[in-house]
Amino acid sequence: MDASAYALVHGVRCTRATLAAWRDRPWPVLQGWLIGALAAAGVLLAAVLTIALITPGSAASAGLGQPPFAVGDLGDVIQILHDNLLVLALHAMACVAGFMAGSSLPLQAPHHTGVVRVIHERGQPVAMAFVVCATGFSLSLQAYTIGTAAAQDAAALHASPPLLLLGLLPHALPELVALFLLLAAWIVASRRGEWERLLAATIVTVSLAVPMLVLAAAWEVYVAPRILAAIVG
Repeated sequence: MDASAYALVHGVRCTRATLAAWRDRPWPVLQGWLIGALAAAGVLLAAVLTIALITPGSAASAGLGQPPFAVGDLGDVIQILHDNLLVLALHAMACVAGFMAGSSLPLQAPHHTGVVRVIHERGQPVAMAFVVCATGFSLSLQAYTIGTAAAQDAAALHASPPLLLLGLLPHALPELVALFLLLAAWIVASRRGEWERLLAATIVTVSLAVPMLVLAAAWEVYVAPRILAAIVG
């Protein structure tokens, strides 16, 4: 059996064994992921609020004719879900890449020489650095984009940014937690050196995140506009 085939078989075996172990005791694993996802969501929301508070609002540039400010339809639910699933897919790709760099590539390293062998041996730190940088950039961009939009929307509604975000929190928090579950699982596995568990973590977290995103999208389209109307008048 060549190195690539062996790495594939080894990865499948590790994934099956990990899923079986987690099936017996799921909560200790889920707890770590949920705490990490909640922490990331809290940091992002705090950054959004800070940016919204320091950004001058302009009612003229706000668009309040669509969810979550106006009740939408199934097309809006599908569009929101589509956008969130793209982000989820990117996070899933990061987890799969981490699995390959941390688990599969080291197994193949002894069968290569020169630069190729170095790449296989150094896959773990490179993958970690890439995910950290990509995540930091993504969070910063999201915080700025959402924060400035929140400032405009709050000005248009004649409400304070904290009050606006309070009305959005029931769907925004589950949505962010769902999107950050994958990254939380990635961080937990990489810190413990459990790279072989990342593929299993991807399967479980995506299975949990998709229904959460569906519910959050439906809430944003059909329920959030009514909550905001009651809160901000």
